[in-house]
Amino acid sequence: MIRFIHSSDLHLGKRFGHLGGDLPGRLREARHGVLSRLAGHARDTGAETILLAGDTFDTETPAPDIRRQALVEMARHAPIRWVILPGNHDSLQASQLWASLKAEAPPNVILAVEARPIELGGRAVLLPAPCTTRRPGRDLTEWMDAAATPEGTLRIGLAHGPIQSFSEEGSGADILAPDRARRAGLDYLALGDWHGAMTVDPRTRYSGAPEPDRFKHDRPGEALLIRLDAPGALPEAASLPTASFSWRVLELHLMNGEDAVGTLASRLPPPDARRQTLVQLSVTGTVRLADRTALLEAVAHAVPEFAHLALDAEGLISECEVEDLDRIDRAGALREAADALLRRSEDAGLAGSEREIARAALARLYALSQTVAA
Repeated sequence: MIRFIHSSDLHLGKRFGHLGGDLPGRLREARHGVLSRLAGHARDTGAETILLAGDTFDTETPAPDIRRQALVEMARHAPIRWVILPGNHDSLQASQLWASLKAEAPPNVILAVEARPIELGGRAVLLPAPCTTRRPGRDLTEWMDAAATPEGTLRIGLAHGPIQSFSEEGSGADILAPDRARRAGLDYLALGDWHGAMTVDPRTRYSGAPEPDRFKHDRPGEALLIRLDAPGALPEAASLPTASFSWRVLELHLMNGEDAVGTLASRLPPPDARRQTLVQLSVTGTVRLADRTALLEAVAHAVPEFAHLALDAEGLISECEVEDLDRIDRAGALREAADALLRRSEDAGLAGSEREIARAALARLYALSQTVAA
């Protein structure tokens, strides 16, 4: 029986340039921290090996400090064994990267850079399929079918790429056979590329990214603890929490008369979790102008509490009645502006984005008028 940890897609050094402030730096540091968290799980569970199924680094040219600090951290956790597989982001085409890793890797780090069997302590044999280029254009796991291994040892496959029609980057050109484990007689096939954990079949799994880097999967970062009792026996898999940041997609559908602010408060994460949470908030439905204004103010008030909070209110329709406009002004330039914005917000001949600008401007005008009145 052996236990090992299956992880992938650490993307060390990812820049997160679309985010502002100090958040990109915090997210990069969190990715480095994954190494320590994986090692901690290995010690706690008795796992001797951590398999990294590709995209350990975000680019083919990671900065020297990103590369060296990762290796130092792995060395610190010896005798835990790390196996690093080239993925599509850090493929073998990056010859300088892999030459540097070969020269600098400590004894407890194995670079799976060739399609050949690697013994894991005599009880198991690893069959890796390193990405030769970013887009290999063929199934790199085919060689596993005919790979000879000693009788009575466990056969473990390690690969990076999409199966069937999905890929993390939307490409279907490099397809891995979804039944490769059956074809090659593998006891387990550890896959990387898809950033959300996925079970393909009882012997084939994507571990998902241990630290999320986008809103696409809307689930916590994790790794897998795999237990293999004997050749031919089905593997046991358990999810291990690894993320320090949470990326959440929240959808709020409001109805006229509903307590918009109260509904928002019930859906947002608790205050003590917000600093480590990124939220993409989408609000749809229909509300009165006063409720829309109160909602936007509540969101704006909450923004500084989060690592990141972005609001999409394009689908939120504001119902505006005469008394709402009267609260802005009963006559004069402000009332004329409010009337004009209301007409534009309801003009079906305008693009949705233009109507949304008008709705937001009307809500802003309403909010300003109430502030002055107070």
